[in-house]
Amino acid sequence: MFAVTGITGNVGGEVARNLLAANRPVRAIVRDIRKAQSWAARGCDAVTADINDTRALTSAFKGTEGVFVLVPPNFDPLPNFPEARAIASALGSALEAARPDRVVYLSTIGAQATQSNLLTQHTIIEQKLGDLSVPITFLRPAWFMENSSWDVGPARKDGVIRSFLQPLDKPVPMVATADIGRVAAELLQEKWTGRRVVELEGPHRVTPNEIAATFADLFGRSVRMEAVPRGTWESLFKTQGTKNPTPRIQMLDGFNEGWIEFENGESGSRKGKVELRTVLQEFIERERES
Repeated sequence: MFAVTGITGNVGGEVARNLLAANRPVRAIVRDIRKAQSWAARGCDAVTADINDTRALTSAFKGTEGVFVLVPPNFDPLPNFPEARAIASALGSALEAARPDRVVYLSTIGAQATQSNLLTQHTIIEQKLGDLSVPITFLRPAWFMENSSWDVGPARKDGVIRSFLQPLDKPVPMVATADIGRVAAELLQEKWTGRRVVELEGPHRVTPNEIAATFADLFGRSVRMEAVPRGTWESLFKTQGTKNPTPRIQMLDGFNEGWIEFENGESGSRKGKVELRTVLQEFIERERES
């Protein structure tokens, strides 16, 4: 049995689908059991557990061959990341008590960075889980290609996309969630000892300008990328409702300045199969169907 958290989302769902395709039994861990109905219909064992509930997590993880851990994203954490510290404590206690055969934790590119930023939440959790006696893999994916889903409307309507990734011709490590889910499922079915890190990006690095050019080709119209001035970020994010925009700004600085990078660089990362064009085409088709 393989326990999968975050199964109702893109990555967790991909992990589960890949495991089921390999004829592996799956336990769907959800906060609301009603959201697991489609997975139960596919033969999954559905259980409820909140990511902060040590007792429920322990029960959900017990008796499993492997556990895939995905924590809910928090784009507006409190200073010093108390939310991530609480999650780390709950997860660590639950995994140590349940003792599954192995664990794959979905972390992030740059988890090893020493400069504080939004991704430091994963650094905190990695440090806690890295002390477990259970074999664990930290899967560190690049910037999600799916972040460009927000660009479909502006590209189609206005032909202008606003980018926080800068300079616009700087290649950025990106990866599709389909590749993340596939690789995570593969890792869960492997055997290893101790702690290991797997860094994952797409077939090649992508510039913001390339995203615009790909949209232009798919829409058959002119599309250009426009850099959002760095000095406007704080006020913009606050206008959008963010109370503590500093970690997000620091993360963007890390990508733009290059200190958020894979620990072993581009040459040391595993490469996915899914191209950016495929991901953007899927977004456009979904919009047309909706």
